[in-house]
Amino acid sequence: MGITPTVIEQKEFTRKFRGFDIKEVYLFLLEVAGEIDDLQTAFNAIKHENHRLVLENQGYKAREDAMQKTLMHSEAVIDEMKKNARKSAEAIIADAEVEAERILNRAHQRLSQLHSDVSELKRQRMQIEVQISSVIETHSKLLEMSKAESKSADQSDSTLHFLKQA
Repeated sequence: MGITPTVIEQKEFTRKFRGFDIKEVYLFLLEVAGEIDDLQTAFNAIKHENHRLVLENQGYKAREDAMQKTLMHSEAVIDEMKKNARKSAEAIIADAEVEAERILNRAHQRLSQLHSDVSELKRQRMQIEVQISSVIETHSKLLEMSKAESKSADQSDSTLHFLKQA
């Protein structure tokens, strides 16, 4: 700005015959200088306020950028955590499936073993029943033979007893 209140106040005009009233020009120049001084003061205040607002805006933009970066980083971390959680869940499920398969195989083996044991016990029971039947049959025959021998012995005894009495 080339014209300042001081320049206006100190401006001197050349005097001509029948020119402007010097006092009136001087008062007008003082009034214009005062207005320009007020305008310049207001302009400087606005300029300072604008500078302050620009700096404040830059601070806000810097914070916004930092928040954006933080938000993007947080989203990346959350995505990574979700990805890791999915992998972990998949690993846990896979381990559980393997363990379930192992338990199921053991149960099938145990069931097969129990069926074998039951079959073996049935076979042993049948064998024992046959043996017991055989023993009972043998003893029955022995008893019959013993009864027959006893009868025969009794008959011989009665014959002997009869012979002795005679």
